[in-house]
Amino acid sequence: MRDLFGLFFTFLKIGLIAFGGGYSIMPIIERELVNGKGWLTMDEVVEFYTIGQISPGVIAVNLASFIGYKQKNILGSVFATMGFIFPGIVLISLAALLLQNFSDIPVVRNAFAGIRLVIAALITKTVIMLAAALIQKQRGLLQNVIAVAISVICFVLSLVWHANPVILVITSGFAGFLCFQPKKAGKNKFQK
Repeated sequence: MRDLFGLFFTFLKIGLIAFGGGYSIMPIIERELVNGKGWLTMDEVVEFYTIGQISPGVIAVNLASFIGYKQKNILGSVFATMGFIFPGIVLISLAALLLQNFSDIPVVRNAFAGIRLVIAALITKTVIMLAAALIQKQRGLLQNVIAVAISVICFVLSLVWHANPVILVITSGFAGFLCFQPKKAGKNKFQK
């Protein structure tokens, strides 16, 4: 039970400072859970982010659920998720009860302007961390012309034509499946 409360309070701490969503908390996840507690490797974090991205719901909440499950199965998932969402529920409830026209208050408006800048920096760091993890895990993948082509095509479709992200994920996943299948080791006709 102590481990479950440890999960709850760890994710409560992360939830208290998790402004900006899933990608902005990756540096926090790295500091707290990879480097601090040793619960995960960066490869596992990248895999959980990938699964969290394609799963329904909020990436950060999915991530908390996956990490909790890895640590303590179903109960771990519940405790980690509840710890992560608890601060948000409390803050939103208090804001709704106590403040009307919350976003019209100059102090709040200015605070959110500053928070947006930090979130942009954290997301940029996350992109760099994900790229570094991908390069380290998939040595030579970025040298592959097909992989670069898929990335560039998805980037252009997203940026220029605002392509639906779901379609991009599904089609690039299908393209990756077709292009990067391990080759079956067939017998050479001269082998016995």
